[in-house]
Amino acid sequence: MKTRVIIVGGVITIFAAFLVWVLYPEKVLPPVTVDHMIVYKAKRKLLVFNNGTLLKTYSIALGKNPVGRKEYEGDFKTPEGAYTIYAKNPNSTYHKNLGISYPNALDKANAAFAGRPTGGDIKIHGCNKKLSFIGRLHRRVDWTHGCIALTDDEIDELYAHVQVGTRINIYP
Repeated sequence: MKTRVIIVGGVITIFAAFLVWVLYPEKVLPPVTVDHMIVYKAKRKLLVFNNGTLLKTYSIALGKNPVGRKEYEGDFKTPEGAYTIYAKNPNSTYHKNLGISYPNALDKANAAFAGRPTGGDIKIHGCNKKLSFIGRLHRRVDWTHGCIALTDDEIDELYAHVQVGTRINIYP
């Protein structure tokens, strides 16, 4: 009987901690324009800046095969390098998205050397509309084809503060 009480208490504690994690509000992005973003793939973090001041850090999911720089279409890797945001799509399959200017000249040269197509359509986006209910849980696994994924609420927030032409650096 005592063991059963301990197990039930443990389950309730774990469930309560999970609810706090899911429902706890995250820091809100201040009402300024984001002029630079940095992604640290190994840390699964996206940092956003205005005039060198860190505004917010987002936890992210990446491509299914995230280690190393993107080499060619279909490798499921997230690119590494210096890019810009070239487009904004409010009607994406993945809620909303910000288009990343992949491939750059180095990416094209590397893919050509390998005799493979570079691919494209690398985005910062929300969740697939059919799975958006999972919210922050999507971060537990790298699931994209090479994109950078946020929750739907986070991409809504970021989308409102990022302009076409914003710089983004993606590091290992």
